[in-house]
Amino acid sequence: MTRNTINKVALALAGTLLAGTAAAASKGEVLVLLSSEHQLPLQGGKQYTTGYYLNEFGVPANELIKAGYTLVLVTPKGNAPRVDKTSIDPSYFGKDTAQMQRIQSVVDGLPGINDSLSLSEVLSGDLDRYAGLLIPGGHAPLIDLANNPQVGALLRHFHQAGKPTAAICHGPIALLSAQQDPAAYQAALSRGETPAASNWIYQGYRMTIFSDPEEQVFEGSLKGERLLFYPAKAMAGAGGNMSYAQAWMPNVVVDRELITGQNPFSDHALAKALVEKLDARQKD
Repeated sequence: MTRNTINKVALALAGTLLAGTAAAASKGEVLVLLSSEHQLPLQGGKQYTTGYYLNEFGVPANELIKAGYTLVLVTPKGNAPRVDKTSIDPSYFGKDTAQMQRIQSVVDGLPGINDSLSLSEVLSGDLDRYAGLLIPGGHAPLIDLANNPQVGALLRHFHQAGKPTAAICHGPIALLSAQQDPAAYQAALSRGETPAASNWIYQGYRMTIFSDPEEQVFEGSLKGERLLFYPAKAMAGAGGNMSYAQAWMPNVVVDRELITGQNPFSDHALAKALVEKLDARQKD
């Protein structure tokens, strides 16, 4: 065996040992639920290209990894989630381009970022293995997370187990799937109706989501196009006890196992609250 070969073998063994040590040191797995879609339907049949917001995914992901947790990515279809390109902007990172690039590299390096697990795969496995759930925002959750019975089944597990469930900006809209017929509820909203949620597990929970004033600013960028419905009204109509800060100010609401953040600028506070809840359960 040549010296070069010996060195390669030694490096491979060292990498295996380090990987094993990292896995052994993990405090647990946190499931990250992302949309499979990127074309948001608008009124009149138009569409808006969207995805996850980089900071709403990357900042909590980075903090969870730093705290010792392993991330497992899941989408409804098991495909690669897409970033909303408008979120690749230093303004969401304290105008720090280097920080934005660092967070982007964290996201790009996550296992499963190009081939996530599907909801069917996760639901057919052992849900007890996951310590918590994170749902990033961007408008994409409005497409396939708010009306999805499989998302509802996932949320019910974390709800019943009292495991931390964190959602930010438009991510909390996914919570609407944990009712009897989420597809019918969303269809009624899209028709301009005011439906009643049935058997919603978060009825009466204190929570927040992207506010109406913030959504109006976003909608103003659509050159006259309109959203099918406003998330804040949808959550209040379902029975959420909604709470908002001034537009674009950080705001995180914690009620029992649920942690919700109002807007992109709530990313650090939401990450802190999630890590604290996860760590607290470690001590129980």
